[in-house]
Amino acid sequence: MKANSLYILLIFSFFWLSKGIAQEIGKNTIPEQPTVKKDSAKTIEKKALIDLKKGAKPSIQADSTKTDSIIKPKEVINHIITHDAEDYTIQNAKDKTITLYNKAQVIYGDIDLKAGKIIIDYQNNTVYATGIKDSTGYQQRPVFKQGSQESEQDSIIYNFKSKKALIYGIKTVQGEMITYGEKTKRVNDSTIYMSKLRFTTSQKKIPDYYIATNKAKLVPGKKIIVGGSNLVLADVPTPLYLPFAYFPLTKGRTSGFIIPTWGENNQQGFFLQNGGYYFAVSDYFDLELTGDIYSNGSWAINASSAYKVRYKYNGNLSFRFQNLINGISGFSNFSKTSNYNISWNHRQDPKSSPNSNLSASVNISSSSQFFRQSLNEVDQNQRFNNAFNSSISYYKKFQGTPFNMNITATHSQNSANQTVTMTLPSLQVNMDRIYPFAGKGGVKRNPIQKIGMNYTLQSRYDINTTEDNFLTAKMFENARTGAEHRVTANTNVKVLKYFTLSPNINYTDVWYLQTIRKRFDQQALNTSTNERGAIVNDTINGFKRFNEYSFGASLNTTIYGTFNFKKGRLKALRHTFRPTVTWSYRPNFAQQYQLTVPRSTDPSDGVLTYTPFEGGIYGEPGSGVSNLVSFTVNNNLEAKVAPKEDDDDEEDKKVTIINNLNFNTSYNIAADSLRWSNVTFNMGIPLLKNKMMLNFTGALDPYQRTSDGARINKFNPGIFRLENVTMTTGYSFSSSDFDKKDDKKKEGDKNDNNNLPDVLGADINPNRGFANRAQTGKQEGPKEKVAELYRSKMPWNFSFNYGVTYRNNGYNFSGIQNHAMTFNGSIELTPKWKVAVNSGYNFDEGAFTHAQFNFSRDLDSWRFNFNWTPFGRYTSYYFFIGIKSSMLSDLKWDKNQPPDRRLF
Repeated sequence: MKANSLYILLIFSFFWLSKGIAQEIGKNTIPEQPTVKKDSAKTIEKKALIDLKKGAKPSIQADSTKTDSIIKPKEVINHIITHDAEDYTIQNAKDKTITLYNKAQVIYGDIDLKAGKIIIDYQNNTVYATGIKDSTGYQQRPVFKQGSQESEQDSIIYNFKSKKALIYGIKTVQGEMITYGEKTKRVNDSTIYMSKLRFTTSQKKIPDYYIATNKAKLVPGKKIIVGGSNLVLADVPTPLYLPFAYFPLTKGRTSGFIIPTWGENNQQGFFLQNGGYYFAVSDYFDLELTGDIYSNGSWAINASSAYKVRYKYNGNLSFRFQNLINGISGFSNFSKTSNYNISWNHRQDPKSSPNSNLSASVNISSSSQFFRQSLNEVDQNQRFNNAFNSSISYYKKFQGTPFNMNITATHSQNSANQTVTMTLPSLQVNMDRIYPFAGKGGVKRNPIQKIGMNYTLQSRYDINTTEDNFLTAKMFENARTGAEHRVTANTNVKVLKYFTLSPNINYTDVWYLQTIRKRFDQQALNTSTNERGAIVNDTINGFKRFNEYSFGASLNTTIYGTFNFKKGRLKALRHTFRPTVTWSYRPNFAQQYQLTVPRSTDPSDGVLTYTPFEGGIYGEPGSGVSNLVSFTVNNNLEAKVAPKEDDDDEEDKKVTIINNLNFNTSYNIAADSLRWSNVTFNMGIPLLKNKMMLNFTGALDPYQRTSDGARINKFNPGIFRLENVTMTTGYSFSSSDFDKKDDKKKEGDKNDNNNLPDVLGADINPNRGFANRAQTGKQEGPKEKVAELYRSKMPWNFSFNYGVTYRNNGYNFSGIQNHAMTFNGSIELTPKWKVAVNSGYNFDEGAFTHAQFNFSRDLDSWRFNFNWTPFGRYTSYYFFIGIKSSMLSDLKWDKNQPPDRRLF
């Protein structure tokens, strides 16, 4: 009876339990299930924590009959599962599944899964996600995100225990790389296998290109290894095929090979250029090593590095060495040259050290012809650079003192005469202006208190050499050094209320470590007569100095002249006249240092007078008395113009007619003849609302010249002869300047009540008769909208610089020189097509100067560029087409300097 009662009790309990479960279906909670104990020794407790929509976290205990092991297994689900859906959530306790529908989302640890429909099977530890099909197509595709990796697919099955996944129709984004795969198997977090794969960098919904392959291995964030693949353009396969490929997927910079470009040159034969290796050394600097090789034996090595420390400094350093061979060994046209170039640019962030700064701009070559002889030079402007200039400068401000220091090393290289000039280094110490006699609190009321003093120390070590002796011991043989101390003091005082008198005094002290001594050497070659016997210089080492001083004063004032007009828009003219008269006096300091040397062995030839400081970098003591009066006149002419309309609320505008018309000359009282110097002048005339400036500079000579060019103490007829004048101007304008005018005109047309309708436009009713024309304008019908069938806006810009010089030396030449114009411009034929030109025209020779044309095309994921120099000495072109993305930057084709295929 007890057994029957027990069976009845079990059946009743099962019935009650089933009924309770059936009542809970459709709700957002899963009921707690009692544990059925069959064998206490084999009891295994297994928990599945599910964070439901209402926040309940039930404890699900597994049936102990499903295992005979007495060892407790490791938990499979290690994180809380959070899920949500917009339409409904169905929980099936019998099958242990949860179904989420419409905008479903499941979060498990660092995994975030979004899809139209998600089914969680916590019995098999899997999750299945798919989209929703409706009348518009397949919507809400699953989006799987884990950490920083994200993928979109048609459907996905993911196992929480093994972390494996099976994916169909996947789309992943790894940096700039986008991959599409029909079927994907995820083995673990670091290995993914794909079949029928397409990968591209195109951001379009339908990519304009991709690389197709049948199988691939993807290591997220590291690399993609693919089998046989080929390039597909606009869904059209191309014959470009690779048996295998490797693509890095690192986010930062990474080391790797640089694919060279190939071509042919008429002199050097076939070549490979710009091939090498890139080293991503650290986050602060990198290194790129490339080389060029030619079939005739020529070669080149290039090394460049860029560095940057945020908020401190940045720069780049490059070294180029080239070994060039022309012709064939053994023939007369054979030549071999080796050149190198060093370039360094360094910039310091001003915020890193406000009181000091280090800057560098270095461009040093073994030969000034480096860029002209280079076989791999894309920048054609370098070929026309006749000078190389370098500068390294360090500035230091001493806080709490009026002193600052500047140390500079300079280099200058001229290709015309192949000379090299260097300063290693130049030291300059400046003292800011101080007022030693100022009153308490720095008050400066009288001329004594206004006395200000400045001090400057300059020291240089100059080297003048040739390119052959550059960086050899000979370059230091003719080096010069010296130092100069300069002290100035001045003040100012009002004279006769309207004039300002400014007296000044200057003191200079020059130090040299080397001086010269002249002697007559009978064995030396006289270059002027090509005979033996000449004066030579001997260098004398030792400290020696000289000093000199000068004093003077300047008197200046400002005069305004205003002319008013009662009629017209011109209201007034104002002329500003600023005359300045300066007097300076310097005694003869060279007399006490003068030495003599015989001109020859014949005493009748006399002697040569010189000073031992001759040729010094800071000059020599001034010879003769200088008593100079200088005259300077500055003019400005301005106009006040009223607005165009009388009822306009705008104020009168000030317009500059002549900007700084200056004249300058001097008169030497101590000279016995030719006391007047040339009158120099300069003037600027603004045009086109100050967007264009006409600049004039020139000189007027008051004295006549003889047939051999010597000046004589006789004035020209009319006092002045125009010796030279140069006019320069430049202007730039673009299509936007005209667009603004058109927009203003259209706005004015809309506001004009007297504007007549366009009989060819959309404002006219084609059915309009006499009755309709008699109606008032208030009864307006619906307006017709006409689509513009053709509308093309092509933005463009253009700028030019024009210069012309007139010279008249007064005896054998008078005419125009240096008459040329340079111009450059660009036009966008379409939003993605752009054409640019840079050239000029020489009016003296009647021909165009070096011209460069550039054609560029934006091909979305690709970029096209073509530089062409059609004529001139450096006729060449450079063609490039390649992918924009840096990840596939090696997928390109470029070619430069095409071969000169001469048949004869």
